[in-house]
Amino acid sequence: MKAYLDLLSYILESGEEREDRTNTGTLSSFGHQLEFDLKKGFPAVTTKSLAWKGVVSELLWFLEGSDDERRLAEIRFGQDRAVLTDLDKYSTIWTDNADNQGRDLGYTNNPLEKKLGPVYGVQWRNWGDLDQIKILLDGIKNNPFGRRHILSAWNVAELENMALPPCHVMSQYYVTKDGSLSCHMYQRSADMFLGVPFNIASYALLVSIFAKICGLKPGRFVHSFGDAHIYKNSIDQVKEQLLREPKKLPSLKLPDISSIDEIAALSVDDFILENYEHHPAIKAQMAI
Repeated sequence: MKAYLDLLSYILESGEEREDRTNTGTLSSFGHQLEFDLKKGFPAVTTKSLAWKGVVSELLWFLEGSDDERRLAEIRFGQDRAVLTDLDKYSTIWTDNADNQGRDLGYTNNPLEKKLGPVYGVQWRNWGDLDQIKILLDGIKNNPFGRRHILSAWNVAELENMALPPCHVMSQYYVTKDGSLSCHMYQRSADMFLGVPFNIASYALLVSIFAKICGLKPGRFVHSFGDAHIYKNSIDQVKEQLLREPKKLPSLKLPDISSIDEIAALSVDDFILENYEHHPAIKAQMAI
C-alpha cells in the first residue's frame, strides 16, 4: 500500500485548492494510477483500520442489485429489518445519501425503506433489463481473451435519478494465459482518505469473487483516478496516517462459490481477512 500513501503525500503537498459540491473544499490532483498484485496479498490499508464488514456488505448489496439502503443495513448487521429503525445504531455509509439526496428526489423514505434510485447495483444487474454481471461472467468464461469484458455504472439516461452518481464508473477484466483474472477500474471522483481504501478493497474483493466463479486466480487490480482529492476537513488525519509505518498485507479467504446466483445466500462473515494487522482507526467526517 506504499503507492497509495505516496499518492496521498503528493496530493497533500501539490494538490490544487478547489471548492466542491459539498462546500467542504479539497486539495485536488487529476489523473493518477495505482496497481496492486493480488498474488502478493490483499490490499487492505494497514496504516489505519479498514471497515472490512462495510466493504463486504456493500459489495454483496451491489451484486444483489438492490436500490434500498435498509437492505444494505440488513446485510451489514445481520438483523431483521424491523429492528433497523434505530439509525444511530444501524446506519450505513449510504444512510446520509438516502436521507438527503434520496428524499430530495422524492423517493419513499421511512425507517423501514430508504430508496436511492438506480445506483450501482441496479446498473450492474438491471441496465435496461440486461444483467451486466451475468453477461460479464459468461464472457470471461467463454471468450476469456475478449476485449469487451466491461462493467459500467455510468448510465447517462438515469444519472439525474440517482441519489449519488457513480464515482467508480467502469471496470474492465483481463484473463491471462496462466489463468489469472485482472481488473482495471476508473474512478472519476476519489476521496483519497475515507473512500479510496474502501474502493481498493472492494474491487480487489470483486475481482477475487469473479475469479473464483470462473475458475481463475486473482491477478492484478489497477486503479485509475480522475479527480483525486483530500477534503480539507481530513488534512490533519492524512498527516497522522502518513506518520505510520505500513504493516504486512493480509490474505483473503473466500467461501466456495460457483455462480453469482449464490451471492444472496452468503453473509459478511463468509469473507475473511486472515492475519490482518493494522494501526488504530482515524476518524473523519464524510462529505456528502
